[in-house]
Amino acid sequence: MSDSRIDFLVQPGGALVGRLRVPGDKSISHRSVMLGALAEGRTAAEGLLEGEDVLRTVNAFRAMGVRVDGPRAGHVEIEGVGLHGLKAPAAPLDMGNSGTAMRLMAGILAGQAFDSELVGDPSLSKRPMKRVAEPLNRMGAEIRTEEGGRPPLRISGGRALSAIRYALPVPSAQVKSALLLAGLYAKGETAVTEPAPTRDHTERMLRGFGYAVEVSGSTVRLSGGGRLKACRIDVPADISSAAFFLVGASIAPGADIVLEHVGMNPTRVGVLTILGLMGADIGIENARESGGEPVADLRVRASRLRGIRIPPEQVPLAIDEFPALLVAAACAEGETVLSGAEELRVKESDRIAATAAGLRALGIDARETPDGMIVRGGGAFRSGTVESLGDHRIAMAFAMAGLRSQGPITIRDCKNVDTSFPGFVELARRAGLGITIRGGR
Repeated sequence: MSDSRIDFLVQPGGALVGRLRVPGDKSISHRSVMLGALAEGRTAAEGLLEGEDVLRTVNAFRAMGVRVDGPRAGHVEIEGVGLHGLKAPAAPLDMGNSGTAMRLMAGILAGQAFDSELVGDPSLSKRPMKRVAEPLNRMGAEIRTEEGGRPPLRISGGRALSAIRYALPVPSAQVKSALLLAGLYAKGETAVTEPAPTRDHTERMLRGFGYAVEVSGSTVRLSGGGRLKACRIDVPADISSAAFFLVGASIAPGADIVLEHVGMNPTRVGVLTILGLMGADIGIENARESGGEPVADLRVRASRLRGIRIPPEQVPLAIDEFPALLVAAACAEGETVLSGAEELRVKESDRIAATAAGLRALGIDARETPDGMIVRGGGAFRSGTVESLGDHRIAMAFAMAGLRSQGPITIRDCKNVDTSFPGFVELARRAGLGITIRGGR
């Protein structure tokens, strides 16, 4: 795709119908490549997300001497070099738009013998990295950031790492994962304690690669000095990508879709719990396990949603899905209150501000709070223009608003949708959404 900006134009009405499978889980795809590269032997993965974020991770390991065949049609094979087999890259490693890649790579690179630098696009360059650099430096790493703890990250090699016992100040699977990955290189036992549960893909996948990980209550522990052994991975469909269709089918009269092979990791299903509390009609079918992760098919039919006060314990389990959930809230009868979600302000955009502004642009009463939002729903969206601010999840969430709109909706600056959901427009159109792409000004 060219560097020129693209917009989405969504026509009003329609309903989502049929069976579809969204792309592979981005979190699991990143980790498959990372651990496959650090393992001994040849790792094969199916269902890998071929979005720009994951391809940045693939290219970073190629730049450090790892042979990666693919991905092609979701299949990739990685010739692992072991924990100490990476080579110094010739240039800074560009993580593009991916905060996950940058934070997890910081943990891996902290334990290497060579110097390295992690850079990103303008959006990623504004995101806070002190939260990961500070605990890694406490382990003995040397990571320097720009003013305010922003990227790029300059990581000095050859530092001896020591294990750490660290209590996360806020729930963050990315920081937890970075510390666990650094712990692979540290002397002693690294222990990370969470204030609330976050996605546990790193812990599950480390075990899948034969590495001992202990989980006791809210604390995860591992000892350094082990080995990762190559394995086969089947990446489930990404529930964060499925969330847009879960919401779209819930709000559009006549909708009836089945989302296939969706990852049902218990640390990721907050979106299902919250939609269920709002009255959504979501059936779980064909529940099974695939590659160590629970998966199922989800049947979603239109329903009358009601506003709720979102339970605080569900917020970390649905943190990436709130742009879509708040579009659902705009269609629900009554008031929806979100609190305890200040993490949304430091994503690809300030998602609280961006979502509230988008809802207001479409005629919805949406009031920001410091850590969330109050949305008064019950009506239809009016025609209008939404600024996505280059945030893929804002763009896709508001695309679904067209299903309940009185007129066309324009969503600006949607190029970054390809970072997590290549083919979104084509799949949404096939399911029944009247969406087209047009070049920006």
